[in-house]
Amino acid sequence: MLEAIKDAWLWTGLEPVEVVVENKFGNVVVRDVDDKFWRICPEEAELTLIAQTRSQLNALWQDEDFRLDWLMLGLVHQAEQTLGALPVGKKYCLKTPGVLGGEYVVDNLGVISFEELIRFSGHLAQQLDGIADGSNIELALIP
Repeated sequence: MLEAIKDAWLWTGLEPVEVVVENKFGNVVVRDVDDKFWRICPEEAELTLIAQTRSQLNALWQDEDFRLDWLMLGLVHQAEQTLGALPVGKKYCLKTPGVLGGEYVVDNLGVISFEELIRFSGHLAQQLDGIADGSNIELALIP
């Protein structure tokens, strides 16, 4: 997984050395070469610095709002009820990512390879980089 993260998110300057934790929707916390901690949120095609140190990361896990956002319990429950348990190497996803207007509803949930999710979200983030929120875009699918 580390190689997929490097390949898909290298354009941001991220140099990950460790996958710290992942959730059922493929969100990942990675540690970089400078011992900083980043969150990849595939459904929003975002990479966010969440902690400068391990102690800050530990404190963040104690924050109830962060924990609830991370666990995505309601959405995970809906996904499990609708799509079943996740096979090894798979994650739940939004078929249309939130960043493209996809809603966090049952009809928009799917299952995808974890690696494919990370790669897609990184490439999507790169293509959307610099585009203002609310801008109209044209999405072309190229085989």
